[in-house]
Amino acid sequence: MTEKSEHNCINTDDLLEKTKINIDKFGLQVITVAATNYLPSFTYSIGLTQRYHHPEIICFGLPTDLAREITNVVADLIKDGEVFTPGEIYCNIFYESKAMFIAVDKRNIDDYFGTGINYYQDKQFDALQLIWTDSNDRFPWEENFEEKYVYIQPLLDRNAEFKFYEPKNLTTFTTRQWFEEKEPILHVVHDHDGDWQFLTGDQMPEDIKIVALEELTKKDITLNEIFDLEYGEKAERDTIGGKWTRNRIEDDEEE
Repeated sequence: MTEKSEHNCINTDDLLEKTKINIDKFGLQVITVAATNYLPSFTYSIGLTQRYHHPEIICFGLPTDLAREITNVVADLIKDGEVFTPGEIYCNIFYESKAMFIAVDKRNIDDYFGTGINYYQDKQFDALQLIWTDSNDRFPWEENFEEKYVYIQPLLDRNAEFKFYEPKNLTTFTTRQWFEEKEPILHVVHDHDGDWQFLTGDQMPEDIKIVALEELTKKDITLNEIFDLEYGEKAERDTIGGKWTRNRIEDDEEE
């Protein structure tokens, strides 16, 4: 996933240099990636592994200033010797609400820790996701958790084989050639209205079929590589496992 937000004017080398300086000075660098119309915001740490032998921290869906503040609160507790354990409830992070950490599946780290990966290079690191509760102090996996928060706080300890933010049973469009003839998906379109099209490239209008999103990822796990395709974007590749090329849909309209 591309790291945007306030760092979008800093090139990679400058950001890495800033990261090194801040880790030396403060013990960590905090990276914030702003929300888009489709993707939730998230904030994560770099340096906690190096300086305190503690997993890095990531959280989703909070207002930018609050997310940075909370990440620094957690970091200060770690600096004071606290070690956060997945599955335990913590009441010393948010005011009058609970928090919990879950262990990030390593298959999800590449999608969210871009600058951290550049900083650590070939060194592996673990991460914990900070989970917040809804207005009724319920966690996402608890009954009656508020639906409006479900997809802005993806749970990175699970679903590594289904990375999309939508429900697994979301209706999507594909082709008869994929459904019946096992042809590969080579063109993916994420329409402005949110519809997904997974196309083989040789279809006619009468070939369009409807299928649940999860059925596509079950048969071709590499489709997860474009889970963060924005509204109004398309992605194309030459073969399964090939590199995706992304463009705005408007590019076609302007030609």
